[in-house]
Amino acid sequence: MSDPKTFRVTITVSGRVKGVGYRQFTAAEATRLGLDGYAKNLRDGRVEVRLEGDREHIETAIGRLRIGPSSARVEAVDVRWQDGTSGIRGFKVE
Repeated sequence: MSDPKTFRVTITVSGRVKGVGYRQFTAAEATRLGLDGYAKNLRDGRVEVRLEGDREHIETAIGRLRIGPSSARVEAVDVRWQDGTSGIRGFKVE
């Protein structure tokens, strides 16, 4: 049974987000906010991010991901809130 205070979101980020340190930026933000999850490149050039944890912290992370590192150019951020958690612990860059 998942903690009712723990939320999960899957985020897909489009733009110039590959090869510019976007996944590492995401990992640093997630770690700073105490969130679990992962960031991985998708074949079509987007980055997929899964975050789990406190809703307020997730919303803060989403705001930062809309900006990204200075070398990135974020064009679109698709956010899908989901029920439950997957049990991910820590944050991984895949």
